[in-house]
Amino acid sequence: MIRVVVAGAAGRMGQRIVHMVHNHPELVLSGAFEQSGSGAIGKDVGAISGLGEIGVKITEGVDSVLDRADVLIDFTFHAVTVQFARRAAESGTAMVIGTTGLTSEELTTVRTLAEGHFPCVQSPNMAVGVNVLFKLVEKAAGVLGDAYDVEIVEAHHRLKKDAPSGTALKLGQMAATALGRDLAEVGVMERNGIIGERSDREIGIQTIRGGDIVGEHTVYFAGMGERLEITHRATNRDNFARGAVLAAHWVVSQPKGLYTMFDVLGLHTF
Repeated sequence: MIRVVVAGAAGRMGQRIVHMVHNHPELVLSGAFEQSGSGAIGKDVGAISGLGEIGVKITEGVDSVLDRADVLIDFTFHAVTVQFARRAAESGTAMVIGTTGLTSEELTTVRTLAEGHFPCVQSPNMAVGVNVLFKLVEKAAGVLGDAYDVEIVEAHHRLKKDAPSGTALKLGQMAATALGRDLAEVGVMERNGIIGERSDREIGIQTIRGGDIVGEHTVYFAGMGERLEITHRATNRDNFARGAVLAAHWVVSQPKGLYTMFDVLGLHTF
């Protein structure tokens, strides 16, 4: 059995990951932890997540559980994710990182640590459908080319802290790469006032926040006389948790290095 530790186990995503791990025939939940000061520390993680008591108590901090982990699943906060990666590097523990909002510097740090010390799957979105969406957008952009304007609209719940979402940024990057552009140069994240005509090369990414929206992403390819729209809508968090558990099962047998869900799903040649 593969031993799994879940970071932020009392959070919305953490609870769903706990469910998926607990019900997986080849995984065992060996630990769950929260940050210092959490009211969940000391409580049975199964009771918190709706499973009933399963004999795994939530402990304080990554060091309380890392020695019992084959793989650590983390969907917490970008700054602490890097800290977890440093500890995983020291122990050689595999990781699955679904945390969003990682800066380019933080991603570089994670990559360097993984390549030298442990296998890690990192993706802005673990859902299988979203990763297919990434590839569909790449293909569509490559076929449609510069004659079509690319616009991305993403919507999430009112509690989400980062914007645009990591998924929207990845969609922009996939389209930009297929079109021979650099998203850092052509990305337009907001529009307000007298902005003038849209440039031919820009890729717009716009954000909606409200209510309990789990996650919606639409990519528009707008040409003269027609428009292609590709949309993914998540109606609950289980798709993200299911993908993370799939990645956890896969990554423990891989060599050191940084991988994506494309590797897990075999989508590189899609």
